[in-house]
Amino acid sequence: MSKLPLFEFDSNPQAVLQPNHEHLNLKLPAKFIYGFVGSSSLSKFLSAFPHRKLGEFVCISKTTPIYAFTYQGQEIGICEASLGAPAATQIMDWLIAYGAQTIIATGSCGALVDLPENTLLIPERALRDEGTSYHYLPAQTTVTLNRKLTELLAQVSTAHGYQAQVCQTWTTDGFYRETRTKVKHRIAAGYQVVEMECAALAACAAFRHVDFAQLLFTADSLYSSTHDARGWGEDSHQVVLKICLHTLMTL
Repeated sequence: MSKLPLFEFDSNPQAVLQPNHEHLNLKLPAKFIYGFVGSSSLSKFLSAFPHRKLGEFVCISKTTPIYAFTYQGQEIGICEASLGAPAATQIMDWLIAYGAQTIIATGSCGALVDLPENTLLIPERALRDEGTSYHYLPAQTTVTLNRKLTELLAQVSTAHGYQAQVCQTWTTDGFYRETRTKVKHRIAAGYQVVEMECAALAACAAFRHVDFAQLLFTADSLYSSTHDARGWGEDSHQVVLKICLHTLMTL
């Protein structure tokens, strides 16, 4: 064992507990929206489409309903994502095991630089300052997201009247450990935003050989000397879900 066990990567895809260990009678749509937007925003979005509940992801603290909805003759999967890299990746790995092949996640991020609230951004690279990604890919500083899907997401955003900027994001699992010194170092290294899942989700997708991209919107800001919660980006929820849908429809 290495001195740092987190960096002891094992490429064997067979684990003691597989994501589909329950052997559920569940077949998910290949195209999937994974939303860090909360259940009320997800319900509002789904209300515009014929939809049905396919099943549930059950863990000790929360049960996550899994839905499919129909738009222009295509069936799209959708569910709420859990906060933080370990929980979010656990559910996404499970979704992949039951059929999801192209996944677009969307959720909020904190602005490290001077960005207005509800600015749309598309990560092309994520700093792996969390633990989960190291179980899916060998140790490296960053993970690069799927270029083709990332570019398509930007094109669709523009086509619908939204200018989504390509960015580099800092993924951390230490929400209360984003110190001023760390923020300064991340800004100096070229990172514009911070969130808690992107690097891990991208690593999981790469390991499982599925396509993944993420659409972020700025919520709070760490740009000034004090934290500014602003409106947590809630005005972006329906916009980003719509862009994710139309991106998947073009595939």
